[in-house]
Amino acid sequence: MRTVHTSHAPAAIGPYSQALIAGGFVFTSGQIALDPETGVLVGTDAAAQAQQVFANLRAVLEASGSGLAKVIKTTVFLADMKDFVAVNAVYAEAFGAHKPARSTIQAAGLPKAALVEIECVAQLAD
Repeated sequence: MRTVHTSHAPAAIGPYSQALIAGGFVFTSGQIALDPETGVLVGTDAAAQAQQVFANLRAVLEASGSGLAKVIKTTVFLADMKDFVAVNAVYAEAFGAHKPARSTIQAAGLPKAALVEIECVAQLAD
């Protein structure tokens, strides 16, 4: 296993890694809408937070030698399922024609009172 760390995504806020590489795959930790430079939650609605979440995921994936086009599976955690449509629009824009497998779950609470958190599993680039 190899640990992934990049300063282009927020540092872990607990005892975990931004991602781990194992067996030709990268497993990301959940990303919320933290600004990588300040550590402050960005965005007042779920769509704005999802934009930052994808910027953070992109940075972690690229630091691992992968990217959004190599994502196999995502798990989306929403503080409120009423934000599904707004987050889904950002999700569709981020992935374009690529359609990874996905689960979406309403969580009772997310770190730092975030509205959205996303984790993924991706292949390493060829």
